[in-house]
Amino acid sequence: MRPRRSVARVRPDASLDEADVAASYPRALVSEPPRDRQWPAETVAEAIPSGGVNLNALLYVAAGSGPHPCVLLLHGLPGNEQNVDCAQSMRRAGWNVLTIHYRGSWGGPGSFSFGHCLDDAAAALEWLQREGRGGERRIDPDRIVLVGHSMGGFVAAHVAASHPDVRGVALLSGVDLGEAFGRGDRSDVGAIDSNVGVSAGLHILAGTSPDALAREARDHASEWSLASYAAALVSRPVLLISSDDGLAQGSDSLADTIECRGGTSLGRTHLADDHSYSNTRVALQTRLLDWLATFERRD
Repeated sequence: MRPRRSVARVRPDASLDEADVAASYPRALVSEPPRDRQWPAETVAEAIPSGGVNLNALLYVAAGSGPHPCVLLLHGLPGNEQNVDCAQSMRRAGWNVLTIHYRGSWGGPGSFSFGHCLDDAAAALEWLQREGRGGERRIDPDRIVLVGHSMGGFVAAHVAASHPDVRGVALLSGVDLGEAFGRGDRSDVGAIDSNVGVSAGLHILAGTSPDALAREARDHASEWSLASYAAALVSRPVLLISSDDGLAQGSDSLADTIECRGGTSLGRTHLADDHSYSNTRVALQTRLLDWLATFERRD
């Protein structure tokens, strides 16, 4: 029997008390796992080749001999919110977590573009699989999921759709680039600039401009819509978390299309908060940890 869809909603003023946390994933949120002196948790800087340059990356390695399942955690445009708290709690839950900076962002080499972000995330996934087969970094190459925030949600959906060996994908306020930035008017440029801060004097992204990014989004609007990935994701676990940031329509379109195609492993949560989930960080981590725990039950 097909399960009934459930969309959980959490108000920003509705804090999770200790009982709420204990009911979902208590240890990863409120306490450290037992220290493994032979195989302690560690945080390792990595250089991941992509497009002729090395991406700045950080691998959060979980305690224990492993191999551990792994999350590829992708930030948005330009990545002011890194979701490091999520990375730490997922590691405490026994998952390795890899974070990257796309080329041309945050001082990294190369030029930034949306297309390069897609290539960089795919290169990071392939690095995880390759290193996992090597065995030195305690990565299970057959248990990798993608989690992306904002533009990173779009990147995660795109890469997961083109890599059927990815176990599942979670979008946190996933952005539909064509809908958000590809309408073909000056508001697209303004929306991008409000994120990357060029007019405010910030230089976070190299080799690009708000105009160039808006043009790229417009040129690829149809092929980069979130709903277009539904067919490739319908048989895998998908988690969609939205907020009151005005970007939920893309995730809703993806969810509705997955459901129309008979998908039964879809989770949807709405948190009444801003784009960075500034007031619901515990609720956000709880939902992610609960979703990751479903993979353990499947295995």
